Amino acid sequence: MNLRNHVHLALGYFITAAFLGLLLRSFQIFEFPFNYKFIVHGHSHIALLGWVYVGLTTLLFKLFLVQEGLNREYRRIFWFTQITLVGMLVTFPFQGYALFSIVFSTLFLVASYWFTWFFVKNVPDGLRRTSSYQCIRFALIYMVLSSIGPWLLGIIMNTMGSGSVWYRLAIYFYLHFQYNGWMVLALMGLFFYVLEQRNIIIPKKMFTTFFWSMNLGIVFTFFLSTLWIPPSIVLNILGGVGALLQLVALVILVKFILAGYFDLKNVLSGFQIKALSIVLVLLFIKMGMQLVTSLPYFSKLASIILDFTIGYLHLTFLGVITIALFTFFDHFKLLEIGNKAFTAFVMGFFLSEGLIFYKGIAAWLGFGIFDGYFEFLALASLLIFVSLVSLLLPKWFGD
Repeated sequence: MNLRNHVHLALGYFITAAFLGLLLRSFQIFEFPFNYKFIVHGHSHIALLGWVYVGLTTLLFKLFLVQEGLNREYRRIFWFTQITLVGMLVTFPFQGYALFSIVFSTLFLVASYWFTWFFVKNVPDGLRRTSSYQCIRFALIYMVLSSIGPWLLGIIMNTMGSGSVWYRLAIYFYLHFQYNGWMVLALMGLFFYVLEQRNIIIPKKMFTTFFWSMNLGIVFTFFLSTLWIPPSIVLNILGGVGALLQLVALVILVKFILAGYFDLKNVLSGFQIKALSIVLVLLFIKMGMQLVTSLPYFSKLASIILDFTIGYLHLTFLGVITIALFTFFDHFKLLEIGNKAFTAFVMGFFLSEGLIFYKGIAAWLGFGIFDGYFEFLALASLLIFVSLVSLLLPKWFGD
């Protein structure tokens, strides 16, 4: 079984999501016969579930299960998952949340449960005691936990409607435990796996402090997603504690890297060190933003100005998660990340983030955006799209 093809398929989903993102950015420039909200649904579902989920589960299978002779069952799970993803791809952009898109997204949840059961059941005993597995096991727990949100959406829509506070809470519950629980923690587990393959083991006491700080931080920072409801200082405090705990965990991880236990140059290539350095900086920015939004003034600001929320989500998804995935795909030789393509992607990402936050700041401080703003934003999206295509077809782009 060629797992490189699975990663190429995941990248194909990412390219499709990037194209839909380009359409969304072009709505202010051109007239399209599409429903904007429907395209948003298609864009977000394929980006999270097509690109990140397929990419992460492919890595988990390769690293933890591929030697166990489990190809046949994994193949069944994989192709069942693809049916659900293609189903969402051909329904969400054209009908939004409706019968068929809900059916396919529900079947995807079933596929994710199937993979989780399959993975936890079959991980070899020798790997179960590792730090990497502990992180990934909890990451999968968060993935399953996040699915409570989608299950509740149907009930909420049929009883209280999409205008209900509980409707937004269910969505944010899902997004929080997807982004901050499942995806970020799984990527940290993959980093520990890379080290463990070189017999580099984080000291037990240091890992225990990191692990529980990170996990308690994940749980408590959910309350940052609730600060737009009628104010409660208790929620602000819980969210702030969660943000501080995650910062503590990140500092411990950096301390471990810099403490002289190993030389990172003997573990990762120069490109991979550069890419993970970008991820690390973005993680500090992300967690700093979480801490700031625990303050009542800024939590209200973030809830009012949508650009700040979009910028934060894209920083996490395009910056932290995607660049980390690129690094691990390159390290495990599942996808060759060309320097030109990577540079173009990073440029498109930072340009896009700068423009999104600029618009949010303009709304906050009450000044207008510059002429041609939406054209520049579309160009940033185009740069991201072209960079991803060049990763899939490197010979066409000379990389």
